[in-house]
Amino acid sequence: MASMNILIIILIAAGGLYLGGRWAYQRRQREALLAAPLSAAHKAIVVKNVPLFEKLPDALQTKLEGLMNRFLSEVTFFGQQGVKITDDIRVTIAAQACVLIVNKENRWFKSLKTIHVYPAAFKSKLVGVEGHVHSERDQARSGESWAKGPVILAWDHAAYGAFAAHDGQNVVMHEFAHQLDEQTGKTDGSPLLDKDHSASRWARVFQVAYQRLRDDVAAGRGNVLNGYGATNPAEFFAVATEMFFERPDELRAHEPDLYGELSQYYRLDPAAWY
Repeated sequence: MASMNILIIILIAAGGLYLGGRWAYQRRQREALLAAPLSAAHKAIVVKNVPLFEKLPDALQTKLEGLMNRFLSEVTFFGQQGVKITDDIRVTIAAQACVLIVNKENRWFKSLKTIHVYPAAFKSKLVGVEGHVHSERDQARSGESWAKGPVILAWDHAAYGAFAAHDGQNVVMHEFAHQLDEQTGKTDGSPLLDKDHSASRWARVFQVAYQRLRDDVAAGRGNVLNGYGATNPAEFFAVATEMFFERPDELRAHEPDLYGELSQYYRLDPAAWY
């Protein structure tokens, strides 16, 4: 019996050493990726396809390159409907996704393992319930984000969103804002805030801006934010994120409190980049 107990203790210790060693190796590998610059080929793709990259201060460019290295190492891309996954696709999507966390490494997309890329808008089944009647219909979409992954993207929209950096619409940023939002366990427009960020102020500012957008959409009035953001608080956060990165001056001018909350959340001031 004593020898059996000793054997069990040895096996437990060996297992602990193995897991500890594996964790240490993965940490060193991750740190090496974050510290390394992009390869020359990948850097050329970013410069060509993602003009926002060169607007970033040098220090943020360096951070973004490291985050992209990690993203490209850990996330697997799958092509759908004949899409062949290339470095152009992987790098262009990675750059747009990682710019959201370029100053918030603590909000890494931990649960994301796969991205599925369609050539263009794809059909998604929309389920509705009204009373006792259930309905299903297909809806064309350019992107989807699922809790715990995956993210699904239409490549033509993802590529155009990267290139047209000032139109206030970016499907990759939109879907990855949803990934950040669901880190609380719910996708409801209330992402995990840092300890120095007031949750009550965030809720108050977002509720006021969200209701203003809903009122403007209902009345047919214009608003700095895309009307799709009036769908629900989760879509509002994603739409506001697109504007924050792509048309920050306009967002700051029309919704200064909202801009301030997003600036504190992302720890960035994009209006200073342009």
